[in-house]
Amino acid sequence: MNNAVAGFSKLSKEEKINWIAKEYFSNPTEAITTIKQYWNNDAQLQQLHDEFIENTISNFYLPMGIAPNFLINGKYYSVPMVIEESSVVAAAAKSAKFWSTRGGFKATVLNTEKIGQVHFLFKGDTAKLQTFFNFIKPTLIDSTENITKNMQKRGGGILGLELRDKTSELDNYYQLHATFETKDSMGANFINSCLEQLAKTLKETAQDYTNFNEAEKNITVVMSILSNYVPNCIVRAEVSCKVEDLAEKKIENPEEFAEKFVQAVRIAEIEPYRAVTHNKGIMNGVDAVVLSTGNDFRAVEAGVHAYASRTGQYSSLSHAKIENGIFTFWMEIPLALGTVGGLTSLHPLVKMALEILGKPSAKELMQVVAVTGLAQNFAALRSLTTTGIQEGHMKMHLNNILNQFEATAEERKAIAKHFEKNTVTHAAVVELIENLRK
Repeated sequence: MNNAVAGFSKLSKEEKINWIAKEYFSNPTEAITTIKQYWNNDAQLQQLHDEFIENTISNFYLPMGIAPNFLINGKYYSVPMVIEESSVVAAAAKSAKFWSTRGGFKATVLNTEKIGQVHFLFKGDTAKLQTFFNFIKPTLIDSTENITKNMQKRGGGILGLELRDKTSELDNYYQLHATFETKDSMGANFINSCLEQLAKTLKETAQDYTNFNEAEKNITVVMSILSNYVPNCIVRAEVSCKVEDLAEKKIENPEEFAEKFVQAVRIAEIEPYRAVTHNKGIMNGVDAVVLSTGNDFRAVEAGVHAYASRTGQYSSLSHAKIENGIFTFWMEIPLALGTVGGLTSLHPLVKMALEILGKPSAKELMQVVAVTGLAQNFAALRSLTTTGIQEGHMKMHLNNILNQFEATAEERKAIAKHFEKNTVTHAAVVELIENLRK
């Protein structure tokens, strides 16, 4: 295939599949069979999934697992997680069980403020623009009344609106910087609708403002869009216990473990190369719950990593300390989540995930997601500072390797017995399979 295709979006689903199979596969029939294997047998349910995005040809499956025994603020949760990486769900469940007997997790939502901006160009006197903004600010907010009235009934809406001068960084560049409360909604459509109305009103009122000259009246709106950086939409998750209470099978010396654990976190605080991998482990837990509940994991990822860089250097999201014989491990992260709107009322498994979580509010979901990220980070650091990360991971990965080589039941039994006393590596598994088949 080395040519552009015209009118692809106008083709039927079958036509799209046939074209893809013919253009990209040496065996088109086999490709079509694979694509259709992942269709849902329920035609109505399949149509629902088809209409989530454009140009749909099939469904891409990810495993959905459960990590039970999360004790959060005195309440037990079984947490739905959607992820493809081996050992993540098992690690989260192990951490949950560990901390359930040591007081559980504490979680607090510190703020839920979200942000949107109208980016515009103004060629004129900044002082005149500020005076104009002060004069029309009530008009700007009033112009969004039809959009915000239902949100206001739920306790949300526009919290603040300010003019920001960015001309020192880019010629003629200004912002209307708006803050919002969207309650249990993710709020993207709500915020963007408000911003577009603010932009329209800004342009229209500038045209009639007599103190502006002709150049100043012609405000150019570049774009109006929410921000996925939400440094004032923060949730804190933490665990703590006496150092001696950290003792368990693989932590025979809890004092040594606690000190090593704190040092591992401090390394991630000052070393960006380590911090990226450290925070990726946190996001293993965060993203898995965000996905299972139909939220936007890309927005969460972008916002979280920007927050990790807020001091000018990328750093650890989590922190640890030992004070007066008490070990404390905590994290504060930005999470803009919703439990109404979007896929939450459409995707059957998203609805099921929210049901499993007890139909949480957005604030409660923020707490669950943050705690799962912290649990995942604890599990990783516990492994890294004790047995090493690969021992547990490779045992979980073993099954994937066996599936890759379509191992028989007899082969699986022999391989499992062999690795009871030997280290699991991909090369070792492949070699053993080859030997068994000679």
